[in-house]
Amino acid sequence: MTRQVIMALAGNPNAGKTTLFNQLTGARQHVGNYPGITVDHKEGLLEHQGTRITITDLPGTYSMTAYSAEELVARDYLISNRPEVVINIVDASNLERNLYLTCQFLELGVPLVIALNMVDVARDRGIEIKADKLADLLGVPVVPIIARSGFGKDKLIDEALAVAARKQSWQPRDISYGDDLDAAIAALVPKIEATHFVDGLYPPRYIALKYLENDEQILAKGKDTDPATAAELEAIVNSVCEHTTKTLDVYPEAIIADHRYGFIKSIIRQGVVTHKFDTDRLYTSDRIDQVLTNRLIGPVIMLAILFGVYQFTFSWSELPVALLEDFFGWLSAATETILPDGRLKSLVISGIIGGVGGVLGFVPLIMFMFFAIAILEDSGYLARVAYMMDRVFRIFGLHGSSVMPFIVSGGIAGGCAVPGVMATRTLRSPKERMATLLTVPFMNCGAKMPVLALLIGAFFSDNKAQYMFLFTMLAWIVALLAARLLRSTVLRGAPTPFVMELPPYRFPTMRGLLIHTWERTWQYIKKAGTVILGISILLWAMMTFPQLPAERLAGYEAMRQNIASGYDETIVAEQAQERTVLSAAATDLAGQLQEINKREAEEALRHSLAGRIGIAVETVSHLAGFDWRTNIALIGGFAAKEVIISTLGTAYSMGEVNTDQTESLGERLKKDSNWNRVVAVAALVFIMFYAPCFVTVICIAREASWRWALFSIGFNTVFAFILAVLVFQIGSFFHLG
Repeated sequence: MTRQVIMALAGNPNAGKTTLFNQLTGARQHVGNYPGITVDHKEGLLEHQGTRITITDLPGTYSMTAYSAEELVARDYLISNRPEVVINIVDASNLERNLYLTCQFLELGVPLVIALNMVDVARDRGIEIKADKLADLLGVPVVPIIARSGFGKDKLIDEALAVAARKQSWQPRDISYGDDLDAAIAALVPKIEATHFVDGLYPPRYIALKYLENDEQILAKGKDTDPATAAELEAIVNSVCEHTTKTLDVYPEAIIADHRYGFIKSIIRQGVVTHKFDTDRLYTSDRIDQVLTNRLIGPVIMLAILFGVYQFTFSWSELPVALLEDFFGWLSAATETILPDGRLKSLVISGIIGGVGGVLGFVPLIMFMFFAIAILEDSGYLARVAYMMDRVFRIFGLHGSSVMPFIVSGGIAGGCAVPGVMATRTLRSPKERMATLLTVPFMNCGAKMPVLALLIGAFFSDNKAQYMFLFTMLAWIVALLAARLLRSTVLRGAPTPFVMELPPYRFPTMRGLLIHTWERTWQYIKKAGTVILGISILLWAMMTFPQLPAERLAGYEAMRQNIASGYDETIVAEQAQERTVLSAAATDLAGQLQEINKREAEEALRHSLAGRIGIAVETVSHLAGFDWRTNIALIGGFAAKEVIISTLGTAYSMGEVNTDQTESLGERLKKDSNWNRVVAVAALVFIMFYAPCFVTVICIAREASWRWALFSIGFNTVFAFILAVLVFQIGSFFHLG
């Protein structure tokens, strides 16, 4: 029987945890979300010498004190799931900082193996680490590895399996925190043990430490499970807190952090780390940073890199996007010939192929964009972007840490506002966090990118990369101005300091890039096949029913009969004259028949529920140049921005009869009399800035309140419409269309 083992990977951000996870599991992994929270949950499978291993990649975290969603998820997983072994990935080039998390694992008592990663980077910096000595002092196995290349991974798994095979109970390590805190811990532990406090999930000493660290989650659990014991524990903690603040002017959590680092230093100085040469020299990453993060040259390079991302994306994706457009056009034409006339044919061609096909047609573009972003992310450059943007963000009342939520939301390309909103949890200032949370939906997320690509490709095909670059810059400018407005009014307050670690530059591995690209692209494809499909079918139904009255249908049928009658007479006349080619008159009659079908389809769409809504909104939307068909698509975009493409595809294919000439949606819009360049820019501006998608709105409500979520819908939509009206009116005045 195959042995089954459950492992977990844990470590600091940028320590190489995900790289190791990809090396171990490859394509045998899946990504989801932890229940009730938008934090990646990655799980993969590994077969090693007859053992089937399930590996969970925990979110990167610096601490086990639940200050952020990632820290909360990592700790709860360890406590609730109790993996048989935890592999702690430690950056060998930043050993002291990384061992802080290791100390907390030891105090929790988890069965631990340390993966000493990036030993090559440490060696280049003149740092030599004696893994055996470190293992003896910590009492856990330590295995040097290079996650990028896979060096040491087999030995690491062997050690991890050996630890798991012992099946030892969790054995917490005790660290001294000085007389005052040790005395408090000694008073807290017996009370915790006597009542099996917090369901006995955590070691008693660990709960005592969490109370001294003022861990909000543990405090809340304590009050919920045993209010009387919780009150006694808090009284002891308050007493020692009052004592330390009077005598040392520090809180217990600061003392705990100092003693943990003292414990780490005592280990490192016992011959664990040696330096071959002066460590004050400039490392390779520092030399690169002298250029890339230079106050003057850095921003110019950053903009050039951003432009390069778009140039790469559009140039390389142009052919596969065109091939997919041709494929869906062929599929639509083939379906036209196979299915009989009726509602089923309309649903398949207009609702499914025209809707979902329009979204899936941009998969190559999304894939290349995610690949480019993965290069920037895995190389360590995105952290430099946050560092450089801090100076700019301060002008607008934001914080350097706000940059990453903007980037995650699509500040460079792709992304999603939902994890962007969740990422604001790392901001300590409530007002800076709220200003960031409300403005990240202005970024060009992955859902908006296909819409932008559609309109830019249709009306500005000669300069697609340049226009995408300009619209990205516009998104940043508008978001920062909105943040400045919020920070000057409802969210007024002083800025907080910004401290951020810059990880070393690394060459991304092709394996890692492909996995990251596929993960994000697959999420996009799944969304098109589920959410977008459902909404497309719903909107097709709204654009189909109610049907035209019987007398109107009969009128159009009579018109077709008249045309057909004239067409038959022409054929008879030509046959009498022994002509083998249809005359221009006959061809014109056939065109008239097609025109009648088109008029019937348009009137039917106007008569439908969606058409009536679009026409009603047109009384206002005409100020921005939006006709009733466009209104239908924009209303659908409140649910998800990709729906705009699927709805336009459906609206502009309803009743199409000339399937031999399969045109892309962009070509149809370009030929439509209601569209021109000015309307396209107005639509782009409105789509970029109006209400966040429904999922993002719910996320804002969870992170803040429904009041702020509704404010985001109303403020963003009104603001976007005003901008669109200005663009359309000014552009029309100067005849720029």
